[in-house]
Amino acid sequence: MKAWSITAIVSVLSAPLSAQWLNHPIPGIPRTADGKPNLTAPAPRTPDGKPDLSGLWQRISPKYSRNVAADLKPGEVQPWADALYQHRLDDFGKDHMAYQCLPWGPNYSNSERRTKIIQTPGLIVLLDEDLTYRQIFMDGRKLETDANPSWMGYSVGHWDGDTLVVDSNGFNDRTWLDRDGHPHSEALRTTERYQRRDFGHMDIKITLSDPSVYAHSWTVALQAGLDADTELLESVCNETSPSFTHWVGKTSDEKKLSVKVAPEILTKYAGTYEEQDLWGVGPHPRIIEITASGDALFAELKGRGKTQLVAQSETKFAGFFGLGIEFVRDDQGVPTHLLEVHVSGNYRFQRKR
Repeated sequence: MKAWSITAIVSVLSAPLSAQWLNHPIPGIPRTADGKPNLTAPAPRTPDGKPDLSGLWQRISPKYSRNVAADLKPGEVQPWADALYQHRLDDFGKDHMAYQCLPWGPNYSNSERRTKIIQTPGLIVLLDEDLTYRQIFMDGRKLETDANPSWMGYSVGHWDGDTLVVDSNGFNDRTWLDRDGHPHSEALRTTERYQRRDFGHMDIKITLSDPSVYAHSWTVALQAGLDADTELLESVCNETSPSFTHWVGKTSDEKKLSVKVAPEILTKYAGTYEEQDLWGVGPHPRIIEITASGDALFAELKGRGKTQLVAQSETKFAGFFGLGIEFVRDDQGVPTHLLEVHVSGNYRFQRKR
């Protein structure tokens, strides 16, 4: 199987499952005149006046879910850790916890998975579709200094005004920090800050510190949107996990199979392309910016960043964050739209300019 096909397959298998519980109005949700959830209504509060974070939340993290260290500079990751990261990236991330049916550990927090928050005065519980849970103790206890390593670590929280602050440690070193494979040690400590700015929107900041692997602590920001009028359904990994029999080759094989495309052809592909088929986590519509520089073609997805594409033919390119791109041209050779290549079916992006 060629790398072009492999890349598409791996990406689809890594996509989160969508909600299947339809048309289930949840009592207590503020609504607009037409009966739809009013996601811009004021955030609810508990009887003691604290923000109520309860609900089913869809994290939105297009940049940091795959690469939580995207903002770090070269040299700020230990050489051995960067080499391990590059190996995992080249190996399609096959050893990620998602494919091994193991808890994701700290990667849950910056992922694009959904979580159901259950809030009580002394304990906040986060539930995931794969039956993993986190407990955040709000009873004033302190983190243990020598916690027994576990998959999900140990968490304590407190309120800083209207912001929930969660400190966690005690993670074992078998998990990753992101989908692409940044490692961590058992010295990892994280601080999460959750702020529900209105009924349907939450801002999340995560600070990571692991001095044995990274030169300094750093903070990433993401958002979450409330999934109203639906429920959390289980998704058991052992029922859906793919066979590794067909996962052959490396992502670097794409470069071995690359072909040269004339700069004048690449220049024609440059432009702005807008999503026509809505899928996955928003915001929608997604926009892809294509730029050309000499004999190189680049694609930038808003919120995720820019990547160089690898030509597999005059119209097909690999390297788009684990996916492929195919340009569709008219009779004069002018591109009218592009296809984001998925094994389950291609998604269309119309050229706007």
